Amino acid sequence: MANLKVTLIRSVIGRPQNQRDIVKALGLGRVNSSVVLPDNAATRGAVTKVNHLVAVEAAE
Repeated sequence: MANLKVTLIRSVIGRPQNQRDIVKALGLGRVNSSVVLPDNAATRGAVTKVNHLVAVEAAE
């Protein structure tokens, strides 16, 4: 099964609360923190909501 590596590249300071909640739910805390998540519809939907704050790449 494919995985995605999601990295927080911009701060959540000054962002709406729902975007902060999504970043936290993805498991990201600080800028430059990364997590490997399964590539499914739920993950892709969350990443789409905060795509201006994160970088996504394929993980093995």
